[in-house]
Amino acid sequence: MPFEPEELPPATPPFFDDAAGHVWVPLYRHACTFGPDVFADKMMNMVRNPNLNSSWLFRADVIYDDEQEAETSAGSSTSNARPIPRDVTGIPRQRTLVRRLIPRNERRDQPLDQTCTFHRSESTATPIRSVVLYIPHASSAPDLPFYHPKVRGVAHLHEWDPLQGSGSISVHFLPFQQDDMQDQKVRRTAYHLLKILHKHGQSSAVGYVKRVHHDVVIPQVRFQDRYARLKSKYARQLVDAWAESTDPGKHVFEDLGIAAFLMELWADMYKDAAFPGFVDIGCGNGLLVYILTQEGYSGWGFDARVRKSWAQYQGEAPCAPSGQSLQQRLLLPSVVPGGSANLDSVQIGPEEIHDGTFPPGTFIISNHADELTPWTPILGAVSQCPFIMIPCCSHNLTGEKYRAPPPRDKTKPKSTFASLVDWVTHIAEDCGWEVETEMLRIPSTRNTCLLGRKRTKDLGKVDVKALLGKYGGVEGYCANVAKLVKSGPRAH
Repeated sequence: MPFEPEELPPATPPFFDDAAGHVWVPLYRHACTFGPDVFADKMMNMVRNPNLNSSWLFRADVIYDDEQEAETSAGSSTSNARPIPRDVTGIPRQRTLVRRLIPRNERRDQPLDQTCTFHRSESTATPIRSVVLYIPHASSAPDLPFYHPKVRGVAHLHEWDPLQGSGSISVHFLPFQQDDMQDQKVRRTAYHLLKILHKHGQSSAVGYVKRVHHDVVIPQVRFQDRYARLKSKYARQLVDAWAESTDPGKHVFEDLGIAAFLMELWADMYKDAAFPGFVDIGCGNGLLVYILTQEGYSGWGFDARVRKSWAQYQGEAPCAPSGQSLQQRLLLPSVVPGGSANLDSVQIGPEEIHDGTFPPGTFIISNHADELTPWTPILGAVSQCPFIMIPCCSHNLTGEKYRAPPPRDKTKPKSTFASLVDWVTHIAEDCGWEVETEMLRIPSTRNTCLLGRKRTKDLGKVDVKALLGKYGGVEGYCANVAKLVKSGPRAH
């Protein structure tokens, strides 16, 4: 069903009666084919995830829920946590929550508390009427932050005829002043709110199943709080001092997001032990290494080519072979037959080669490492090191560009990227890793993160030589390593 809403004229009478006598102004209405239960489910999802409606918002923290019979967070002890409910005549209130809207940039906008109430008429009534009200905890329009419409309340109304199997949804505002409803920004906001509800409700009506699930490994709140702190601390200076020809707006915020995820992951993994250090293989511009070391994590990174950025990101790293945090090195894994003897024709000194063996426990980072991506779980298994890999471009174990077989799960997309992710997951599983998948909240379409931190079998039960053969072998790897020395760095 395409989104073609009916714009309601200014003289339209209210669709429901406020028990206190206030007049809610209807703005837009649209037909729908989803029932009251779907409406309630989608509205609760939007209460918990206001970022679906506004890119200015990070998330919402629910600080009061009458179904929980208690305030739900430590930060809810202020008077603002108390709900400001409104009642609707003939449509009983069933649930009351208070959410705290958290903006992406708290330097520009303040959080806002908002009472959210769910109402539904008796099931014997026709039509069945459901209302969700948002009431901001603000006494006047100037008290409202930029991301909230300048109104006293927002209402979503769902009306449903169970006999016909059809209904309608509409958006209504409670203005501070009646003239406020003529403001085009206010009307655009109402249009947008209805459009999002229509999209999510109709998707359920046609059997849409969500394919991407975020926050499986790290809770959203923890990640976003850490990310906000890192962004506030580093973003401006990193963007202003960007030395590469690539887009700083993409790379800076992407690496800040990955750093935030890793820091929260490590807080869980090493809460009762010392941090073992990290190594970023194929570290590229070195920004991720820089952020992590600035935050106090010991580690280093290497890449086949020096980057301009290294001059400003370089630092001391006692755990690194040369004592520097960023190093030019070629990966020649110890399990590749022939080893460095195959590089005799290239002017590469032994100090420029790394055999892929790391101290046990070192956390391996493989972020868009391209040729090194399929090697990541193998190196982790050989050195007994946990890892994170974020695949991007598809290469086989020789370093050649490669189109991986279609995913084993026939319901998944058959794209080159989906095939790569499934292929490297299969390698990791054969190496004895239990693979965890997380969709990172970063500004990249290549945001699939694969984690290996738990073993399913000992290394002694993994035939590495047979595994290399199963996945195409390594013939030609050394020649391709030599080519990396001569070619320029790629941008992602």
